[in-house]
Amino acid sequence: MAVEFYDLKLKKKVMIDEKSVRKVTFQTRSGVRYGLRATTDDNRKLTKFVGKADWDKLNVPAE
Repeated sequence: MAVEFYDLKLKKKVMIDEKSVRKVTFQTRSGVRYGLRATTDDNRKLTKFVGKADWDKLNVPAE
């Protein structure tokens, strides 16, 4: 299954295969943010913020 990210360089949404996606958490002053990090075919990093329910549901490794 692919995950949709927004690519700032291409200025459009792209689909990234789950094998290139990792789960991450970001510690902020107001609490924890949940996100996904992916790598494109040309080795650029993409980040997407998601809710905890979506983060828990996704079966990919965490960083």
